[in-house]
Amino acid sequence: MTDHPILEVENLCTTFSRGGTDLPAVRDVSFALCKGQVQGLVGESGSGKSVTLRSILGLARHYGEVRGSVRWQGQELTTMSERQLRKIRGREIAMIFQEPMTSLNPLLTVGTQLTETLKAHTDLGRRARRDRAIEMLDHVGIPAAASRLGEYPHQFSGGMRQRVMIAIALAASPKLLLADEPTTALDVTIQAQILDLILKLADEMSMGVVLVTHDLGVVAQTCDTVSVMYAGRVVEQGDVRQVLQTPRHPYTEGLMRSVPQDVPPRTQLYSVPGTPPSLFSLPEGCAFAPRCQAAGPACQTARPTLQDIAPGRQTACFHPLPATQEDAA
Repeated sequence: MTDHPILEVENLCTTFSRGGTDLPAVRDVSFALCKGQVQGLVGESGSGKSVTLRSILGLARHYGEVRGSVRWQGQELTTMSERQLRKIRGREIAMIFQEPMTSLNPLLTVGTQLTETLKAHTDLGRRARRDRAIEMLDHVGIPAAASRLGEYPHQFSGGMRQRVMIAIALAASPKLLLADEPTTALDVTIQAQILDLILKLADEMSMGVVLVTHDLGVVAQTCDTVSVMYAGRVVEQGDVRQVLQTPRHPYTEGLMRSVPQDVPPRTQLYSVPGTPPSLFSLPEGCAFAPRCQAAGPACQTARPTLQDIAPGRQTACFHPLPATQEDAA
């Protein structure tokens, strides 16, 4: 891993318009990623994680307004034309989409979709593309990979389709992988294999990874840094060990308390009270204030911004949780 970021996201904002109303799905998101580094994005459904990935790759601007800066190896992606972006998508930056059911073309065989990607983004010949396609299907745990190249997506289970999507994304050996819930449809055993594969490739190719997931256990095991998102904003970010072990934002603490622990039978599990706000009616102040037990008068009228609370550690809260001795060091 190097200290020079390959991806720099600064004040990224994505707004959708519905019925004459502007809906701020992503607001002022900033983070940087170095070669070989794994960055996690966590938060409840609707917090803006997937839209952030689509905005980085230039996909969200087809149906929304994207502002801010996304620099890929010094190149500004937000001002590139669609033609320029197509040269980067798949070859340098790849994405694993969350919905394998709708991401694969039902009219084309799996082999065709894999080899098309290789034809567009590599210089491999026809035979080499087929061999690479078989190799990638075998890597992601699809048995009898060679015989399944001629099959269509409907002949695969949901979990198998997700593996095909991962194989397509990794086939051209990209330098950055945007992974939107890459193991959602997989069982625990295959999930571990896929995550190990992604981490192995990230290490071998110095590939950066931005991983969207709801599973804090996956974040703890795979990520170097993590950004916790709520209502389109990053509310806390930093080293994954520090953020998960000693959360400073009340929302992060709530997520950690919601993870099932070794508790006696019939013990009621903790959940963060309330529900995330609608984009149609965001609170005037801090979006988390209606659910936060520590909220004060300032939280109702003003929105906190990310502030440095320790080297490499930031939080957006007027009443952050107390620092531990480890944080102070």
